[in-house]
Amino acid sequence: MAELTTLAQAVAGLVHDGDTVALEGFTHLIPHAAGHEIVRQRLAGLTLVRMTPDVVYDQMIGMGVADKLVFSWGGNPGVGSLHRFRDAVEHGWPRPLAIEEHSHAGMAARYTAAASGLPFGVLRGYVGTDLPAHTDTVAPITCPFTGEQLTAVRALEVDVAVIHSQQVDRAGNVGLWGITGVQKEAVFAAKRSIVTVEERVDSLDSRAAVVLPSWVVSAVAVVPRGSHPSYAMGYTDRDNAFYQAWDAISRDRDGFLAWMRRHVLQTGDFAEHLRLLDKESRAAA
Repeated sequence: MAELTTLAQAVAGLVHDGDTVALEGFTHLIPHAAGHEIVRQRLAGLTLVRMTPDVVYDQMIGMGVADKLVFSWGGNPGVGSLHRFRDAVEHGWPRPLAIEEHSHAGMAARYTAAASGLPFGVLRGYVGTDLPAHTDTVAPITCPFTGEQLTAVRALEVDVAVIHSQQVDRAGNVGLWGITGVQKEAVFAAKRSIVTVEERVDSLDSRAAVVLPSWVVSAVAVVPRGSHPSYAMGYTDRDNAFYQAWDAISRDRDGFLAWMRRHVLQTGDFAEHLRLLDKESRAAA
């Protein structure tokens, strides 16, 4: 059954050095608070997995928590490159970063296979690309019924899945709605899972398109605005100004480190970071 706890306790108990960790969320419900807590606890040697790594992974990679990234697209959405990600790949700063690239469909098939207890997934993608030659989790396969040449992708072996959601009820069931991406599949694919939520309620909202039963979730922490700067439908809006500001913050190594020290390492939790961010935004205005 899901344990209702603090985010700090959840990360300390469930995420370990060297783990394969997936922080999933597509466009909204991105678990930024959990990413900050992983950095705050100085975890290292992680393999980070995500279909669309953006700012939160830029922060984590720039702070040296990751040895490898498995992904299908990376960037600062609507703005440009992830400068800390690029620095790690191109210059090995703050540490070298291995990458394993897939398509969106390939990543979804890998999550689905793992969630279903299967060793691999199958799709028509990758044919005509050179990814199979460079990726040992991709292989051609012949359909035993039609003889068609297809592509097999190895199931994603995830130690910990982390997602953000709108609600948890009194029984520990998690409800989310809006663009749901592969959060459900990631949780079912993982050995352990952490969910941060906007609030705890007596019963889940009728809008909940996906309900994760208590027995598939390891820990739940109530973290209002825990997906900032992404949005949580029905609760918060996307902070477009932050994504634009991040481009300048992350370009320079020293400037990036100063920001991360001030907003993550020297804060007690995500709420303190948000208060500081709001204060800085008012001062700038």
